[in-house]
Amino acid sequence: MEIHTRQLRYFVAVAEELSFTRAAQRLHIAQQALSAQIKQLEQSLGVVLLTRTTRSVTLTAAGAAFFEDAAATLAAMDAAAERARSMQRSENELLVLGFTEGAALILTEPIMSAFRDRHPGVTIEMRQSNYDTPSAGLDDRSVDVAFVRRPLTTDGIEFEALFREPRVAMMRADHRLATRSAVTAADLIDEPIFGAATTDVTWNAYWELDDHRGGRPGRVVSRSTSLLEEFQKVAAGVGIAVTVACARWVPYPGVTLIPIADDEPSEVAVAWASDSDSALVRSFVDAAIRVRDGRPDLVKRLEEPDLTERTMPTLVPY
Repeated sequence: MEIHTRQLRYFVAVAEELSFTRAAQRLHIAQQALSAQIKQLEQSLGVVLLTRTTRSVTLTAAGAAFFEDAAATLAAMDAAAERARSMQRSENELLVLGFTEGAALILTEPIMSAFRDRHPGVTIEMRQSNYDTPSAGLDDRSVDVAFVRRPLTTDGIEFEALFREPRVAMMRADHRLATRSAVTAADLIDEPIFGAATTDVTWNAYWELDDHRGGRPGRVVSRSTSLLEEFQKVAAGVGIAVTVACARWVPYPGVTLIPIADDEPSEVAVAWASDSDSALVRSFVDAAIRVRDGRPDLVKRLEEPDLTERTMPTLVPY
């Protein structure tokens, strides 16, 4: 009998959601593929785990027993993997830095330089996450520290704010609003809009302007995983996107960025796990604070952007 870890994760998701539809959305896979994997698992075990009807999914007695042990097995495997990663990082003096697109922008290099000055023997491994992982790897502890954008789900994560970057509307250059010097959220809420390919409801609500909709659902026409994907879809006329001002440093033909006059900026922060006791993480956060407080010129450039600036500036070393 051969059972794959992937099948266990799929089954646990269905057992927790009691819905193939919701489980497939959570796992970002097609429902048919999920159903096929569950059937293969049942065939390997020789038992029926789930009772399916057109309206509901329930666990059989065998399924309930298997679910309890499968969940515990996955938790143990994840914990073992994280212990091994943690041990390797300790042995090799490695700091794993996660970051979402853009990282801390023009503060990134000064922060890393300030940290290296204190820890010249430490290797910094950078790992990028897309829109589908707003915590940049902190949720599964695959990174030690991260540059993230808020708001996002904050369970078990601590933050230190670095700067607040204005949001802008990304739209085709021939859009009816494209000639304005600024728009309001009310101008945008009836537009077809892009969401992010993530299950983080806090993140999605913020970028889909839910706070301005009065409880009405938005017209989310597509979900994207990256800034470049948003540019391509906007250029194709699929809809608009809400993004941040640093998108000006990735100019895209036929697409324009318009300030949103009444919108709350996006906070960029350095983040770490609440239960972290790593001296390297504490030192990295301290370096980020020192650069933030020591370079108000850079912070101002990010918080009060010039949208006509088309290339990221070359900086004097910190």
